[in-house]
Amino acid sequence: MANKKILVVDDSPTELKLITSTLEGSNYLIVTATDGVQALEKVKKEMPDLVVLDVVMPNMDGFQACRKMKASPEVKDIPIIMLTSKNQKADEFWGKKQGAEVYLTKPFADDALLEAVARCLQG
Repeated sequence: MANKKILVVDDSPTELKLITSTLEGSNYLIVTATDGVQALEKVKKEMPDLVVLDVVMPNMDGFQACRKMKASPEVKDIPIIMLTSKNQKADEFWGKKQGAEVYLTKPFADDALLEAVARCLQG
């Protein structure tokens, strides 16, 4: 079976490296983007099996990017995990309302991220 492809979107090089190394350690293929605009381009070009999406980013935030992905017929079925420092209940509500399957907050535990990824890829 081919490795699952995950698009990781975060504007912080440190966070991007942290998330990427966690996922690569579990043999996922990783594609990256650094803002919501780039994420929309890459999700259509790469057709990943899953998107891990930050919220606070320049140009277009994760809430907007998620909403646009879920409104796009060709990528609307790709599951999205929001991984963000925005940890208020209202943020989680808003993230799920935009279409995110899972809402995780930073700092994250590797096993919590990997478990959420595995759950989303099964469904």
